[in-house]
Amino acid sequence: MAERYVEVALDRRGVRCRARLLDDRAPITCAAVWDALPLSSDVYHAKYARNEIYALFPPFAETEPPLENPTVTPIPGDLCYFSFAGAELGTRAYGYDREVRPGTTLVDLALFYERNNLLLNADVGWVPGIVWGQIVEGLEDMADACNDLWRSGAAGETLSFRRA
Repeated sequence: MAERYVEVALDRRGVRCRARLLDDRAPITCAAVWDALPLSSDVYHAKYARNEIYALFPPFAETEPPLENPTVTPIPGDLCYFSFAGAELGTRAYGYDREVRPGTTLVDLALFYERNNLLLNADVGWVPGIVWGQIVEGLEDMADACNDLWRSGAAGETLSFRRA
């Protein structure tokens, strides 16, 4: 299979980067994401995982991908896929209490932009993610924009994934 790429963007900030899909390591997840593109939603900056931005989406795969190419220590440039039951996120502690309800499922597509990330949640323990892509161009500019998002706020900003 030929290599496939996605563009990841913080739309309002006008910052984009390019990532290679890891079809050889996470073929089921890559197929699910690729078939669902383009995707865009409000961006959030991580509260617990550290140097992460992410967007939440309704499930888009016919069935949730298995835990392929898992990590609990993502590195800079990793794109990760998580699936959460609404009951896991529907509390005020996470800030989604108005958007997320028990009985729903959400897909979290995340971009890790710096080192020293640990996917450990005090409520549920380890939260392994599926590494489905790796940024190959534009990580430095994206990391600068992510730091600005952390300091200035995410309100009004969207995180988008498109075929490149």
